Amino acid sequence: MTTPVTIIGAGLGGLTLARVLHVHGIAATVYEAETSPTARTQGGLLDIHEHDGQLALKAAGLFEEFLAIIHKGAEASRVLDKDGKVLLDEPDDGTGGRPEVPRAALRQILLDSLPAGTIRWGRKVTAARALGDGRHEVTFADGATVTADLLVGADGAWSRVRPLLSPAKPEYVGTSLIETYLFDADTRHPASSRVVGDGSLFALAPGKGIAAHREPDGVLHTYVTISKPQEWIESIDFTDAGMARARVAAEFYGWAPELTALITDGETAPVPRTINTLPIEHRWDRVPGVTLLGDAAHLMPPSGEGANLAMYDGAELGNALAAHRDDIEAALTAYEEALFPRSAAAAAVASRIHQMCLDDNAPHSLVNFFTGHGQVG
Repeated sequence: MTTPVTIIGAGLGGLTLARVLHVHGIAATVYEAETSPTARTQGGLLDIHEHDGQLALKAAGLFEEFLAIIHKGAEASRVLDKDGKVLLDEPDDGTGGRPEVPRAALRQILLDSLPAGTIRWGRKVTAARALGDGRHEVTFADGATVTADLLVGADGAWSRVRPLLSPAKPEYVGTSLIETYLFDADTRHPASSRVVGDGSLFALAPGKGIAAHREPDGVLHTYVTISKPQEWIESIDFTDAGMARARVAAEFYGWAPELTALITDGETAPVPRTINTLPIEHRWDRVPGVTLLGDAAHLMPPSGEGANLAMYDGAELGNALAAHRDDIEAALTAYEEALFPRSAAAAAVASRIHQMCLDDNAPHSLVNFFTGHGQVG
């Protein structure tokens, strides 16, 4: 392979691919729309799983660095009903296999592992087109272009690379998330701090829920989940933070105050995030010179697998290219043959978990799942 692999997107998946290629001596260039590594916050904690995310970090030669950033105790989880009654309380005993790490720290490990100049920041892709013979032209917002002998779309839900392979577009699943934060929670918000506990909280009822996570330095990171038409979420003026918090909190009238305080006492402007997905069985015919990974390939409801799968995709694609250095198409064929069933299985589980968090038997459906009495699939 004489020309660099062209990767669109410097998320965890694209960076893992670039790193694994670097480990194998294969050059890659990553084009990222954000202007710098610190252009936006990178979210909260991620649970990194033994069967995919951790394997990817081992393939990248970064497992020891990963172990050094684990937030100990954060695998604890509890499920409550809307009255604050604890239905399930699982401590972190160190055997869960899904240690939590700060997303920003994990991304920084990957960034630091790449040669200088690998990532081109501020390169927002507006279009990609086939040139023939497996080559593709990528156009950026400023009109500049680059030609790729191998193009990888690691550019997320609204991928500009995906149309080269598939007509599928993400569709709203009828559920939205609203993100808020509390700071210095042990001192300033003790009731909410106690109810969240040491790790993750899931307080659920049919059609709605409040999930929260304890992060380092006394931060409580909350995702409010609510099943509403997209028009409902779009009708809220989120530039008016106080009004938006009140509007969302009104949907939880009568819930335990220590739970609703996670919304009403929010110390950052609430951020809405609609949940969109690709079809569970999303796949495409082999197109020379281009492929996808992560959310660009298999966007699914949040279930803890998204980042893990993206990293695993990146590692598997990197390993396939290293194993077939003189035959890109053989590498892409091998990668996609494993990718499609793997991502379909994960998407089916994610969809079922999403449903059980909001179905008519919530929160008991999730308790049954955690305790092994529920069925997934």
